[in-house]
Amino acid sequence: MQHQASGAPADSARRGLGYGIAAYLLWGLFPIYLKALGALAPGEILAHRICWSLLLLGAMIFVAGRSRQLRAALGNRKVVLTLLATSLLIAVNWLVYIHAVVSGRLLAGSLGYYLNPLVSVLLGVVILKEKLSRGQAGALLLALAGIAVLAANAGGGLWISLTLAASFSLYGLLRKMAPVDPLTGLAIETAILAPLAVGYLLWRAGQGQSGFGVNGTTDLLLLFSGAVTAIPLLLFSAAAKRLRYSTVGILQFIAPSLQFLLAVFAFGEVLTRAHMICFAAIWAAVAIYAAEGLRISRTADAPGA
Repeated sequence: MQHQASGAPADSARRGLGYGIAAYLLWGLFPIYLKALGALAPGEILAHRICWSLLLLGAMIFVAGRSRQLRAALGNRKVVLTLLATSLLIAVNWLVYIHAVVSGRLLAGSLGYYLNPLVSVLLGVVILKEKLSRGQAGALLLALAGIAVLAANAGGGLWISLTLAASFSLYGLLRKMAPVDPLTGLAIETAILAPLAVGYLLWRAGQGQSGFGVNGTTDLLLLFSGAVTAIPLLLFSAAAKRLRYSTVGILQFIAPSLQFLLAVFAFGEVLTRAHMICFAAIWAAVAIYAAEGLRISRTADAPGA
């Protein structure tokens, strides 16, 4: 019995690691899916993603028996107002990222998601009054230096990187503060955005500019946009429940690393000297941040700590 008890947490952690790697691999390879839809306007891709995600998430809530949690969340004014803000933030994040991929600026998108954890730390200091260690403060300063180099050399896609990092970090902060589970929260967010998405799609159809119904392959890809959105999020949620926070923090760099490789080696984006200096600074900052997180975590777990 002792062997089973000690093995259960290890088995859960192994499954969590598998879920986490799968989630970030899917997010990292997501640009390939978006490139296949590159003939469509970014707004149309986003609108379809919202509509098909809502249908899938609604079905998942019904099957999982989460209707009571959904009603409770909708009956809480603070939760609804928070999710109204997060829905706008995630819509901005999705739209800018889609624009980055289809316009050939995936490098800027990759940089944005490398910056995300560092911006989250900064928000924690400014808003939640969290304390930074010297290593974490040094990592932030190094990241800012890299951004300054890119900005000084007229990095045209810097606005993409900063918008992605800021919107997703604020999204994560607000979702952390909202007492609602990931599935229910995402369903409400997509429901809030759905009227705008449907209205936009109807307007494009009325203008004769709809990309749906023209090509069978494109239609199929759009129909799967709900699954492409929901599956990685659910895998991530399952991983987060089974893994240490520091482990999840390290895993999150899989996605932007894959995006970086795709941008340079698959999509042929130009890697300038300013890009190389900026990415080198961000990678070093990320390494310092991750190492410092592990050190702090081990110190906290040490006997007598």
